[in-house]
Amino acid sequence: MKNLQITAYTQHFIRQQVMPGDICIDATMGNGNDTALLSRLAGEKGHVIAFDIQKQALEHTAERLLKDGCPENYQLFLDSHENMMNYAKPDTVSCITFNLGYLPGGDHSIATKADSSKKAVEAGLRLLKKGGLMTLCIYSGGDTGFQERDAMLDFIRQLDPHKYLVIQSEYANRPNDPPIPVLIIKL
Repeated sequence: MKNLQITAYTQHFIRQQVMPGDICIDATMGNGNDTALLSRLAGEKGHVIAFDIQKQALEHTAERLLKDGCPENYQLFLDSHENMMNYAKPDTVSCITFNLGYLPGGDHSIATKADSSKKAVEAGLRLLKKGGLMTLCIYSGGDTGFQERDAMLDFIRQLDPHKYLVIQSEYANRPNDPPIPVLIIKL
């Protein structure tokens, strides 16, 4: 593998999942990397919805999408990911991606929080269609990162195994609380 970053790991599975014409959600658009990937994969007939609470993230993502020549199949919302049910219908979304933590290069005091992230994941699970994929990159650290990590891991472990397949990976030999990649497939 060329790139062993957590985002490259989850993007490998996103590439396998998303087909032209799919509806996808980037729940935490950040600098737009996942939004751009989803846009290219979903193609002109697809649709990508992306969320962030920081204007800087929305601006960076819009610039990235234009720079990368992505199809104009996306909507960027300055809104919390926990409100995604207002933007898509249940059982229609092929792929949802989350990067929990703070905006890379941004203000570290502004980060995702356990309560809103849990609500967003719950909403996302209702939006996913059968066979749909949700990816979570769980970063810990900072003021609330460990609390969010622990709450998210506890939550996903309790998902009904008849409705969801949850795969949690780990970097077993990396120091300093490495990120945790999680895949959730709606059965």
